Formats: sequence, C-alpha cells, structure tokens
Amino acid sequence: MDWACPVGTLPKGGEALAEVGVDSMSYPWHVLWTRSNCEQLVHDQLAAKGLSLFLPTVEAWTRRGASRRRARVPLFSGYVFLHQAMDKPTYLEVCKARGLVRVLGERWDRLAAVPASDIEAIRRVVSAGLPALPYPYLREGQRVRIARGPLEGVEGILVRADRKKGVLVVSVDLLRRSVAVQLDCTIVDAA
Repeated sequence: MDWACPVGTLPKGGEALAEVGVDSMSYPWHVLWTRSNCEQLVHDQLAAKGLSLFLPTVEAWTRRGASRRRARVPLFSGYVFLHQAMDKPTYLEVCKARGLVRVLGERWDRLAAVPASDIEAIRRVVSAGLPALPYPYLREGQRVRIARGPLEGVEGILVRADRKKGVLVVSVDLLRRSVAVQLDCTIVDAA
C-alpha cells in the first residue's frame, strides 16, 4: 500500500474547522493519530462522511528534493482533532479511514478528550495571522491571558520575555505538544 500523503496542498489554518452548532457544543474533542504526512488524507476522508474536524496548519518552509518552498503544514504533525459524539458505529467508521493509526484513548467508550478551551485557543492563534510555530511542550512558566488585540482572551504560558517581546505557548496536554506565537508583552495579564 502507498501511505505517502503530500502535505503541500493543505488548506490555510482554521479552514478545516467546520462550523459547530449550539447543540454539538457538548461533544468532546477527540484526537486522531495519523501516519506520517497523512493528516490531510484522514481529514478529507472523514470530512466527506460529514464529521466535524479541525486540522490546524501553518505556513513553513518545506524541502522536496533539491528545492525549497513555502507550504501549509500541520501544526501538530501526526494529529487531527475530531469534534463528535462517539458511539460504537461512529468509532468503527472513523477507524476505517486510510492513514489513521488510532483514536487516542483506552477503548472506544473511554476515549481521551482535549478541552474545548485548548482547541479554541489554537484556532484563534492560527486564524490571527501572526507567525506561529510548533514549540516543545512546557508545563512550567507563568500562565498569562492576552488583554487586547486579535488574540484577546487567549491563555497560555509566557516563556521568554524581555521588556517588550515575549513568546506565548499554548499547550495540548494530551498530545504533549505546544504551539508558540511571538507577542507584545505589554498586552498580557497574569491569568
């Protein structure tokens, strides 16, 4: 089988997030673990089945052979987020997706979930248009909330700060992954 899944044609970050209705707000966010470079393949297959997914992407330099170019790449390589009530038939349908390794959790009725606030923070970071990049997972540091601007209300960990600039890290504990965005330290408050 051919498991190669080109990543250069990914949509802009946030485009993959389906509109979520009020009645579906109680659904948990599950994490789909994919084969290497198969995030878009898994996303497209499940989106065609009507499932609500989020594949956050950022623009980065990629190398293909001897050439380098800018392309949209997944922010969390190897993972796609699924916003769905999960019964056994739905779980089995999700598991049929080519390129999927598994849904994170102990078993189909005990799946791990990411807090909706983490997904919303990542969605806002990606859609803000600020330069964002994957960042090593952090637990330590001061938790801050952005007071104004396009990321107003987003909470994360302030990692590096001089008088004016700092790096805000938003983490997904379940994945042990984070995303970092550079920001003006004068617009953050302690959370």
